[in-house]
Amino acid sequence: MRICQRCIYDENVPGISFDEKGICNYCRQIDDLEKQYDTGTPKGESRFKEIIDKIKKNGNGRKYDCVIGVSGGTDSSILLVKAVNWGLKPLAVHYDNTWNTAISTENIRKVTKFLNIDLFTHVVDNAEADDIFRSFLFSGVPEFDASTDIGLVQVLRSTAAKYKIKYILEGHSFKAEGLSPMGNNYFDGKYIDSIHKKYGSMKLKTYPNMKFYDFMKWVLIYRQQFVRPLWYIEYSKHEARKILEDMTGWSYYGGHHLENRATAFLHTIYNPQKFGIDNRNWSLAAEVRSGILTRHQGLKKYSEPIIHDPELVSYVKKRLCLSDSEYEEVMRSAPRSWHDFKTYKKRFERLRPLFSILAKAGLVPMSFYLKYCFPFPDNKR
Repeated sequence: MRICQRCIYDENVPGISFDEKGICNYCRQIDDLEKQYDTGTPKGESRFKEIIDKIKKNGNGRKYDCVIGVSGGTDSSILLVKAVNWGLKPLAVHYDNTWNTAISTENIRKVTKFLNIDLFTHVVDNAEADDIFRSFLFSGVPEFDASTDIGLVQVLRSTAAKYKIKYILEGHSFKAEGLSPMGNNYFDGKYIDSIHKKYGSMKLKTYPNMKFYDFMKWVLIYRQQFVRPLWYIEYSKHEARKILEDMTGWSYYGGHHLENRATAFLHTIYNPQKFGIDNRNWSLAAEVRSGILTRHQGLKKYSEPIIHDPELVSYVKKRLCLSDSEYEEVMRSAPRSWHDFKTYKKRFERLRPLFSILAKAGLVPMSFYLKYCFPFPDNKR
C-alpha cells in the first residue's frame, strides 16, 4: 500500500497521485491554498482585516452585517466568538434536521446567550427529514446526510436575502479539517431531488432544497459573499474548545461531526461498514500536515477501530421505521454512487470559467470550484 510521505492518504483515496518525493496531490493542494490565502501570516491577517472593514461598512446602520451558520460544533461556535471580538454584528442561523444531540442544542443556546446574539432556526418537518434520510439509505449511496448540508446552505442564503445581508461567514478551516478528496461526498440539489423522487414517499413542503436557479440567484442577483475567515488566520481547534468551555460552558461532543446523530451515524457506522470509507483520514491527515500529530501518530490513530454509540443503530431503525431485515438489506446491498442519479455536475463543469471568476470574487466558496467544477477521476473504491 503506497502512502503519502507527508500525510496519511494512501493509494485507495480517489484521484490521488504522488510526485517524485512521494508527496500526494492533496498535500500540494493545501500548500497552494495556504499561499493563495496567506494563511496564518501577517499578510493573511491584513487581507482578512480588509474584509472585516468591508463587512462593517456594508452593514453600517443595520442590525446585522453578516450571518453565521451554527451547529453547536467547535468551528461554528468559535467563529461567533471571534466575529463579536472583531466588532461584527452577526445573526446566528441554524438548520435543524431534527437529529440534533442534546449537547449540540445546548451549545448553540449557551454561546448565543453568552454573546447576546440573535438566533434564527429553520426546523424542517421531522417526517420530511426522515423520509429523505430513508430514501438515501435505500438508494445505496454514501451521502446519507447530504440533505443537511444542502439545507443549511439554502437557509443561510435565504436568511441573508431576507435581512438584506451580503456576507455569509463559515467556520471551515482547510488546515484543521482538510478538503475531502475529489469524488468523495458529492451532492447538490438535483441529487437530493433525484433520490427522493425515486425512494421517498411524501411531498416535501418544509425542506429547503437548493435548486440551480436558487443557487445562481443568490450568487448573481443578491451578490452574496461567502467568507471563510479561518482560511486567512491562524487557527487551532484545541485552543478553540478551551476558550469555548471556559467562556460559555460549551461542551465537547466527542469527535468530528458527532454533534448530530445523522452525521454520527454516517461517519461511525454507515460509511465505514457499508462502503469501507473511513472519513477520519481527512482530519487526521490535516493534523499531520499541520504538525499537531506526527505521521506515525496519525497512522496509528487511523488504524484503530472506529468507536460508535452502541444505541445509534437502534435509534436510526426506530426513527426511519426500519425492521431488522430492512436494515440488514440496506447494509448488504451493492453500493451505488452519485453517478447513478441525476445531478448538476456536468452543468457545473461546463460553467467552470464562470465559477472560476465567481470563486475569486468570493461569490462561491473556492472549495466548491475546486471540487465540483472539474471532472472527477475514476473512483478507486
